[in-house]
Amino acid sequence: MHTSVNEIRLSDSSFFLRVDWEGQSLGSGFQLLLTDGQDAWRGEVSEAAVNSEAEELEMQKEKYIQDLQQALTEAENTSYSFSLTPDPPNHSCTVSLTYEKIQKDISFRLGCVVLTAVTEPVEAVREVLIHSLQRGNTLHTTNHKLREENRRLCQEHQRIAAKLKHYIEGKETLEAELYSRFVLVLNEKKAKIRSLQETLTTLQETRSSDGQKNRKSVKSDQAAGLEDEAEQDEYGGSTDEEPEEVQQSTAASNESFQVSSSPSPLGEGLRDITDVAPCRKRRFRHLGALELTVKKTTLETAQRKRSSLERKKRKK
Repeated sequence: MHTSVNEIRLSDSSFFLRVDWEGQSLGSGFQLLLTDGQDAWRGEVSEAAVNSEAEELEMQKEKYIQDLQQALTEAENTSYSFSLTPDPPNHSCTVSLTYEKIQKDISFRLGCVVLTAVTEPVEAVREVLIHSLQRGNTLHTTNHKLREENRRLCQEHQRIAAKLKHYIEGKETLEAELYSRFVLVLNEKKAKIRSLQETLTTLQETRSSDGQKNRKSVKSDQAAGLEDEAEQDEYGGSTDEEPEEVQQSTAASNESFQVSSSPSPLGEGLRDITDVAPCRKRRFRHLGALELTVKKTTLETAQRKRSSLERKKRKK
């Protein structure tokens, strides 16, 4: 059961209207108690009466119930007005309470309920006063709890604000320290990069100078090789000193070759002369074969060098 007590104005007089209903809204019906502090009148509105009033006004039931609840349960609502018939009422007569809605200087009736006089108005007034006191105590307790909750929330807010301020200061300090460290690391990296760039430049310069030296040495080696080849071509062989035995054997082979190739009038007579030194002949025959091999190799080398020089001259 829900109960609401409000003060309403009727013909410049103050009345107290108590409304009792079950359920979530006034749509299922409600009971009314009207009193001026001395007399009291009681009445009831059924669910069927609520539905019939909504149909008569051609309003949706939800909208009608919302307006009805605002008119009967909300205090000092200037959008609604009340009227009592007869006015002034008699403590023993039946009265009619009409409630209307005012909209843009136009008022239309939301409903009307018939109230009968209560035989013991003191008890009804006492019930209204008890309910008002209980409602006041409940509101006072709720207000006290809300104040305590508000105080607790304010303290929590102050604590959180102080902690947040502390965190902000720590964050700013940490950021400054990290920025300083970052600047140091960045400067070290830049110095290292500059050092590496200088080292790379030095290595490139060293490599280029070494390459130039290598090219010059290669050119000098090629020039020396060409001069050696020219000298070999001019003298018919290598300029290196040959071993004495090889030179002697070469000279002996040349002489023997000339002797054997050139005819001599004394050749026929010399053939019959007995050789008094057979060992020397064998040695000469051995040296002659070796000399022929060396001479043949030397001639082939000279020919190859001469042909290579001729090819280079043609290219030039």
